[in-house]
Amino acid sequence: MSRQIERWIHEWQDRSDEPVCAYVYDLEGIRNHVRKMLESMPEQTRLFYAIKANPDKRIIEALLPLVKGFEVASIGELLLVREVSESVPIVFGGPGKKDIELETALEKNVAYIHVESLLELRKIVMLAKERKRHIHVLLRINLRTNTLPQTKIAMGGRPSPFGLDESFIEEAIALLREEGNHYVHFAGFHFHSLSNNLQAELHAEMVELYLRKVEEWKRSYELDVQVINAGGGFGVSYDDTPGFNWQRFTGLLAESEAVRALGGTRLFFEPGRFIVADHGYYAAEVIDIKQSHDQWFAVIRGGTHHNRLPASWGHNHPFRVVPTDRWPYSFARPEISHASVTIVGELCTPKDRLHTDAQLESLRVGDVLLFEKSGAYCWTISHHDFLGHPHPKFHYITEGD
Repeated sequence: MSRQIERWIHEWQDRSDEPVCAYVYDLEGIRNHVRKMLESMPEQTRLFYAIKANPDKRIIEALLPLVKGFEVASIGELLLVREVSESVPIVFGGPGKKDIELETALEKNVAYIHVESLLELRKIVMLAKERKRHIHVLLRINLRTNTLPQTKIAMGGRPSPFGLDESFIEEAIALLREEGNHYVHFAGFHFHSLSNNLQAELHAEMVELYLRKVEEWKRSYELDVQVINAGGGFGVSYDDTPGFNWQRFTGLLAESEAVRALGGTRLFFEPGRFIVADHGYYAAEVIDIKQSHDQWFAVIRGGTHHNRLPASWGHNHPFRVVPTDRWPYSFARPEISHASVTIVGELCTPKDRLHTDAQLESLRVGDVLLFEKSGAYCWTISHHDFLGHPHPKFHYITEGD
């Protein structure tokens, strides 16, 4: 893969005077990764892709034949998936669904709506009745427990705007059972308690907790649970910390008595970052190297308006240098050797940093920095039009490239 991208970078510089600035998505790499994920999943489980991690239409198309469906969190995401397929199952989440979004979800035949509040549930019942549209719902539950794994981003086990507090389950069930509700059907529960967990064992324990809780609620409220959606949150490491071990996780699930006892109940997972992060690259050419107060800075064509993840998460994003030969000027080409360099972008703000104090053997203006692990939450969370710089190009690697 590295050679393919490097060849493409050199071809860019041969045909254009424009500095390299692009996202490269390895579609075949994503497909192969998902195939390996599916191989180790127990038969009771199903895999969805949470497109918030990267809603690129080409990625959705590449995953369409492989995943069970897609998780969306807005009307825009929902319509994007429906552009690709009118029939693929969609699960629709998000804490602030407006009436028009709920109406569209009914019209576009989403498979499940994740209910985030009692008010939202009342609105779904009202709208479904008005339109005579049947819909299945999963109650998203924020558990009252302190035993969940701790990560940088947590949405459950603490006060949170996400989901129904566990104490409101009985009231939600009562709403669904009210006389006159013939259209909104309880299908099960949804949990999404954290993001970017790197520990497979703790994730498996968390899923076990979900299954135990659901078993209690089934008995207490005499429920027919068709689906338990355990969400995503599978982590990707952006430093030397070991990443999430999917095979270890699915192996633990396969050994679980609670999973084996699911019967006809299906256990959903909806990862986003874990599916695409390692198969996206952000390539940005070095346009200047300067020294200030005894510190070296490399300025790239691009920055946090294209890849906001390192600034958002406060980490140094991993990258490597792709040496190039292009230098069209008569004066000397700036370069540094065996130096500590901070990588910054072209924006007029000191927060436009992608990596601080990188130890580099060599770097020249005109070389290209290839930021790895840039397939998730990089382009789409960025403030693209700040200062009006041109957007990056997008390049896709497919089978046979």
